[in-house]
Amino acid sequence: MTPRIVPTRIGYGGDYNPEQWPREIWDDDYAAFKLAGIDTVTVGVFAWAHLEPAEHAYDFSTLDAIVARAADEGMRIVLATPSGAMPPWLARKYPDACRVDFEGRRHVYGQRHNACPSSSDFRRAAVALAKRLARRYGDNPSVVAWHIGNEFGGACWCSNCADAFRGWLRERYGSLDRLNDAWNTTFWSHTFTEWTQIEPPNALSEHWRGPDHTAFQGITLDYKRFMSDQLLQGFLAEKAAVREHSPDVPVTTNMMGLYQPVDYHRWAPHLDFASWDNYPPEDRSSTRTAARMALAHRLMRGLRDGEPFWVMEQTPSVTASRDVNPVKRPGVLRLWSWQSVANGADAVLYFQLRQSRGACEKYHGAVLDHAGRTDTRLFREVAELGDEFARVGDALLGGRTPARAALLVDWDSWWAVEMSDGPNRNVRYLDVLTAYHRALWQANVPLDVVPVTADLSGYDVVVAPLLHMVKGDLADRVTALVERGGAFVTTALSGRVDEDDNAFPADVPGPFASLLGLRVEETDAQQPDVANPVTLFGVEYDARHVFEVVVPDDAEVLGAYGADFYAGTPAVTRAARGRGHAWYVATLLDDDGVAAVVRAALAEHGLIGPLGDVPDVEVTERVTPDGTRYLFVLNHGEARTVPAPVAGTDLLSGRGFGAGDELDLAPTAVLVLRCA
Repeated sequence: MTPRIVPTRIGYGGDYNPEQWPREIWDDDYAAFKLAGIDTVTVGVFAWAHLEPAEHAYDFSTLDAIVARAADEGMRIVLATPSGAMPPWLARKYPDACRVDFEGRRHVYGQRHNACPSSSDFRRAAVALAKRLARRYGDNPSVVAWHIGNEFGGACWCSNCADAFRGWLRERYGSLDRLNDAWNTTFWSHTFTEWTQIEPPNALSEHWRGPDHTAFQGITLDYKRFMSDQLLQGFLAEKAAVREHSPDVPVTTNMMGLYQPVDYHRWAPHLDFASWDNYPPEDRSSTRTAARMALAHRLMRGLRDGEPFWVMEQTPSVTASRDVNPVKRPGVLRLWSWQSVANGADAVLYFQLRQSRGACEKYHGAVLDHAGRTDTRLFREVAELGDEFARVGDALLGGRTPARAALLVDWDSWWAVEMSDGPNRNVRYLDVLTAYHRALWQANVPLDVVPVTADLSGYDVVVAPLLHMVKGDLADRVTALVERGGAFVTTALSGRVDEDDNAFPADVPGPFASLLGLRVEETDAQQPDVANPVTLFGVEYDARHVFEVVVPDDAEVLGAYGADFYAGTPAVTRAARGRGHAWYVATLLDDDGVAAVVRAALAEHGLIGPLGDVPDVEVTERVTPDGTRYLFVLNHGEARTVPAPVAGTDLLSGRGFGAGDELDLAPTAVLVLRCA
């Protein structure tokens, strides 16, 4: 039975590194934590050099004191294995633990995320330390979760990885004949006759313009799959070592949301709960940033079939990793934290609790600055949020979002469409995905973000932009969705290739052609500054990058191109199938055009959510295990007055509302309505 965390309130706290500070400061820290309502600390993330200063020479005295003090203070402890950054002695003694980069250079010690995932020396040392940690602290009742490594990612192209890749390929394909067929190696006389002939695709082999620009997409796609799996094997090895001595404490690792190199769907079955680090690309209060964060939250929630997740890290104020690092404006910390809870988080943690004095994160935001002050605006906001979480207690815990719409995300399509040699290298999967999600988010439709393997039977509308690769029985499941009355929306460049990244020997869009009632005869591509107008529902929108010339069979034409030799031909279609409809957008529309398509598909099913016509106001729902409904209203824009979407009581203010009553929303306002 998979263990579960049973907290009594929303977890609140973050990364704490007291080994970086003299012990007399710990007293001040915990006094401040108490003021802020912090109840959870993550410790040991980067402590390897302290715990094992030389091979097999372990020293747990500092960590013993850290754990004992946290337990004495009543803290819930998330205990990390420190494999996210190896110590200098390991790299010096075992050079193969250091990664080889895409250009074939063996790195020397430095930075972090610097270990080769195929190094047996690194893995042996990491597992041995994880086992000792679990043996020492695994039965401590204050330890509520294990945090394996840190932000798994990166890649290596060394000889150990080459050997492991060949083994991975043997297991995947079974024979060279099957592999040669999958990679279409008759092209350019690349047929392999021995496994040892296969080299990792790097700057010296199949590539000439970077890791994603390859002459042979099959081998590069498989290397991405392999590297994601190889990183996973490291996680699993440490998890098994922890499980041996701590069988009842759940295990996770902090993911990075919309992170291309690691296929989190392949990792999901091995997590006891999902967690991730929320550092959006735009650190300001804006609709685009809020929508992108909601997408990542929902992706994390979807990893384990809708279970609550944790925000393992967020900055309370600024990051330090970008060229420009603006501070979060007043109220934004609270708004974004409640947004994570609204979308399924049961814990909201910070990086970090006390600011580091040196190195690259000395200016990264923290709950306590270098002076340890508790009279700053930032600390007051942290403490006010902690007080709200304490007052809400366990009311929201375990809540799920009942959704009738789904957005499909597929790492294989993400990889494949961006490494394709044509039609347009300017197409970015994440840009298109976020545009379609933003339209769904602005419509306030209860939404799941799920893998292409998910059960679609509970949804009325499924949106799948850039579904380039079609695997398994996906086409059959989508057809069943439409025929029973649902809507399916997909876009240009979908239905192009099979799981080996080989084109279907059929009309584009391959397995979806019959469902969509059309074929794509040609695909035009243009520079990013070239737009083709598309008239849709009587309104003109811009389209860019790719323009498919569609020949409809029995699909209804809803929108047409306005320029070039294909002017007047279909750009947006809808095909009736059974009791439902299959929509096809044969180009990449601008945001308003995407919204027009998405809202039309949702409206047919009555799925425009409450306040779905009010810009910048996010409304989402969680239903707790006892059936209680909570509706979150979050204002990401300017001050406004809106009607209460339901009758209920705001958990934060205690104020009651009737359905339709006026709600005066200040900028960054948050309401958590317990539905009557």
